Formats: sequence, C-alpha cells, structure tokens
Amino acid sequence: MRIGIDAGGTFTDFVVEDDAGALTFFKIRSEPKAPARVIQAGIRQAAGNALDVAVVHGSTVATNALLERKGARTAFVTTEGFEDLIRIGRQNRSELYNLTPVAEPPLVLPRHQFGLPERMLANGEVLRRLEPSALAAITRALHDEGIEAVALCLLHSYANAAHEELALSHWEREFYVAASCRISPEFREYERAATTMINAYVGPLMQRYLDELAAACPYPLAIMQSNGGFLTAAEAGAQAVRTILSGPAGGIIGAAEVARQCGFQQALTFDMGGTSTDVSLVRETTTFTTEGMVGGWPVRIPMLDIHTVGAGGGSIARVDAGGALRVGPDSAGADPGPACYGRGMAPTITDAHVVLRRIESAQFLDGAMALDEARAAAAVQSLAGVVGCTLVEAAEGMLRVGNANMERAIRVVSVERGEDPRDFPLVAFGGCGGLHACEMAEELGIRTVIFPAFSGALSALGMLLADRTRDYSASAAGRDVEAAFAELEGRAWSDVPGAAVERYADLRYVGQSYELTVTWRNAEAEFHAAHARVYGYSAVERPVETITLRVRAVLATPPLREQVRQRSEEAPALRRVRVRGRWRKIPVYQRDALPDQFAGPALVLDYGSTVLLTPGWQGQRHASGHLICHS
Repeated sequence: MRIGIDAGGTFTDFVVEDDAGALTFFKIRSEPKAPARVIQAGIRQAAGNALDVAVVHGSTVATNALLERKGARTAFVTTEGFEDLIRIGRQNRSELYNLTPVAEPPLVLPRHQFGLPERMLANGEVLRRLEPSALAAITRALHDEGIEAVALCLLHSYANAAHEELALSHWEREFYVAASCRISPEFREYERAATTMINAYVGPLMQRYLDELAAACPYPLAIMQSNGGFLTAAEAGAQAVRTILSGPAGGIIGAAEVARQCGFQQALTFDMGGTSTDVSLVRETTTFTTEGMVGGWPVRIPMLDIHTVGAGGGSIARVDAGGALRVGPDSAGADPGPACYGRGMAPTITDAHVVLRRIESAQFLDGAMALDEARAAAAVQSLAGVVGCTLVEAAEGMLRVGNANMERAIRVVSVERGEDPRDFPLVAFGGCGGLHACEMAEELGIRTVIFPAFSGALSALGMLLADRTRDYSASAAGRDVEAAFAELEGRAWSDVPGAAVERYADLRYVGQSYELTVTWRNAEAEFHAAHARVYGYSAVERPVETITLRVRAVLATPPLREQVRQRSEEAPALRRVRVRGRWRKIPVYQRDALPDQFAGPALVLDYGSTVLLTPGWQGQRHASGHLICHS
C-alpha cells in the first residue's frame, strides 16, 4: 500500500493505492497550528491494519515558516567584510512605481550577521587561512544570542569548500548548520547566501515536524521536493529549502501524466486550491528553473517552474483605499475558513460560488461537510454594501477579479516565456479549479480544457507518481569538465544507488549575465534553440561559455495501474445556477454518471471538486475517466 498526502491550506488530501492497485482518496480539514496531527489521523484512516505501507508527503511546513516569518532564530556567517550581503541584495525593485516601498521583515537580524577572518579567491586559492580560534570567538556570540540555526556562506566556497567544511564540523554538534557548499555550491553570492539562509531559517522547524511525524508513523516516510521528485525524511530535514514548493510540485507531476493519458505532450496546468493557485507549463517533460523566488527571496536550487498567486477558494475579497474591488492574497485558510464553513465572516471566493448556487451543501465532500449558505450570503452582502451593488453583482464581481488574477499568472508562464497559451490544453484541478477553468480559457483563447479524475486530490496523486530524485551542481570555472561531472555522478550513485543520471549545464553567450539550462549531450545547439525560443533570437556566431555543471539522479517509481471507474446510470438533476450573468436551470451530473458526450451549461460533481461547463463548451468522457472539454 502507498499513501500520497498533500497538506493544503484548507484541506489535507490523502490518496491511497492499495495492494491491488486501486485508488481511493479522502480529505481532512487542515489544522495550521498542528499539521502533524492531521497527517497522523489520515495515515491511520488510510492504512488501517496494513503492515507494508509507504508514505509520500508534500509538506507546507517550510513554505509557511518562510512566508509567515516564523522560522528559527538564525545567524548568517560569511567572509569578514561581507556581513551586509543579504541586506544589500540586488538593486532590482519589485514595485517599480511605488514611491514608498516597505522592506520585507529580515530573516536574520543585523546583530546576527557575523564575519569570519578568511578569504578564498575565485579560483579556489586560499588568500587568508581560517584559524579555529576565530570560530571559537563567534561560537560564544552565537550562544549569547540564543541562535538555533547558522547559515554559512563564505566567499567563493563553490570553488574551494575547505573553510566552510571546517566551520561546519566545528558547529554542527551545537547548532543546525546549513552550509552553502552543500545547499547551493554555485557562484552569485547573494542568491547562494539567500538560499542557504532560507534552509537554515526553516530547517529546524522541518526537522522537528518530521521527527514528530516519524514518531507516530510506523511506516517509511518520504517528502516531496520542489523538483518533482522525493527525498527521504532525513534528507528533507537537512535540505529543507528543497521542499519549499513541495505540494504544488505533486500537482504538476500529476497533471503532466493526465495530459499524456489524454494524448497531449504539452499542457498548461492550473491548480486552484483553498489558499493559492499554482500554474506551470509542461512540455514533453516538466519545466525546471534554478532561479525561483519564494517569499521575496531568490531560491537557487532546481525546482519545477511554478508560478503562484494568492487566489484560491479561501481568498478574501475587500475594497481597497481607492474603492477598487480586490481578491486575495489574504486567505481565510482552514481556520476560520470561508464564511460558509460556519466560523468566519470574511467574504471569499467559495462564498461567492455558494451565493451563485454553483456549490451547494449536499454536494460538498459528498455531503459529509455541511455548508452555511445563509452565512455565505451575509458575508458577500457585507461587501456588496460597501461597493454599492446587489448581492449577486458582488459575487460575480469577486469571481471576475479572481479570474483576472489567475489569468495573469497563466500569462506569466506562457506569454512572458515566449509561448502562446492557445497552443496548449489547460489541465484544471484542485478543489476550485473546475469552477473557473472554462471562463478563464475563453479569456485566454484556449480551446481545450482537461478536468482529471481525482481532480480534488491530484497533487496527492502526483506524489505517488514521483521518482526519488537528487540534484547536484558545481561551478565550471577553472575545472576539468569531465572530472567534475564524474565527481557529481559518483555522489549521485552513492546517495541513490541504481539511479539513472543525466548531465545538464548552464550556458550563456560570453558577456551575458544570465544562463539557460540545457542537457549536456548536445549543449551548444540546444542552447541556441532555447535562446531563440525564450528571447526571440539566437547568435550562433557568438562564443558560448559554460557556467554551472549539473547532474540529476532519478530512481524511477513504478507507474500506477490503470484505473477503472464504475459507471452509473443516474440521471442528472436540474439546478437554478447563475451563469454568464443569467439565472439558468442547468443539468447537474455526478462524475461517475457522465454520458460519453454532453454540452454546457452544466455542473459536474465529484468528491472534492466541481466542474462548471459554461455555454458553448462540449464535454467528452475519456476512457481514462478524465473529462476533455472543447469550445
């Protein structure tokens, strides 16, 4: 038996593959203050008396600690004279036209930034040796300040890690230590320092969470990482930064498999959950980046190229100081949750759908969780009173604003990367994805939308599809490339015996500031093609330089067995629903009772998700159980 777990902001999803290969799933309401308790309860419910069980878990512990600034008390240690490195950062301005920008709260206080008297040159030569007495002096200061974690990032340690390794061995028994030579051994001091600092900041919390989980879970536990593979629990505790996009990565893996089953080699993925929406572009394989941004900080590790916006079912609507309607990024989360859940009173996207009768209490989690429809209407009415419109107009306005936010996110991963969204099908999933996908697709000119089976828990399902994956990197400057690749491959096979390894490299034209990652087999030709695709031109006459060498080790997971969903002959009910500015009586189908073909407008209900097929769309039930819709 295998269990995939996606801990979301509103619900935690569990997908169970039994020994016969059959899949089932269920949801439990998340508890942000005690996430391990929900995971433990779900594992007990899923596993029963089974003995041979493996668990793959997508965790939001590291993500939430970073976004909420609730990490460990962390010190930053670097080469003397560079203590302000993480405060200076880059000159890029995220809010170009804001005349009074407000800086994000620092992860490390200025008095917790320390310099070591040492110096390594860019070629790895030691200019000033690090003396153990210098480490002892800083150790006392770390204890005096009550430091729990140390982010260690010395100048040019990617070329020679001797000084970092010395400091690591001195401190690792007393503190949680993240050393850049092990977290991100690449050039660009700020990005390397920021990635290492984030690992130190969230690492102790991740370790405690995993220790608590492991103590109550008698089964092998793996953690989904941001690159679409998984780590052992021990690896995740040491390299917590690699789990920053843990949950969304599972969704991308699941969506890529759904697209393949439906005959598409590329797709746009749209995962709308309770707190946020995650979008990505998938080609024949998933798309990676090493230049991610999370919580305002650069994260320099390989990860799936995912763009996240604060727009989910729990996103709160408000009127800003200028009188404009805004939706998100603040979310009602799991506690108190949308007003219809019976605790909160803030108007959310889910409440708007309840007002428009796209969601009803009887359909929510197959009726297992009652919705307070009157409370939802009261919450949206409070917004309508501020705006000066009717209840229905306020609900429709909330959905239009939410759609606009999510449409912009899809343009970021398509149009802004040189891709036309009209060339891709849209794979829509998550608890709310099916309610918004057709309307968004129309705005973007997308003609095909796929609604997967298990839409409400596709991220958890994707975790069962994930391979054990490790990424390794080294600077190419001044190195014998073959010897460097051989060293990285040796580490990969040592960590993941039996893995298949692939070589990659970061290349750029001489004189450029940024690189593109390509496979090493035909690196230059692939680089020219990638440059033309991303930037609209290539310059084959210009010399190309190799900046970073990368190796990826993958130990494949056995594929899921083909699922057979039972068909039902249940006739559709009729419901009065607000669609396209009109109240219409439309058919409401159960997912297992869908005809082979049908037309919108219609609602399709499934445990954990709802699909709204708007007028002009045609639905077709695929043999795999997925729903393919065309306009």
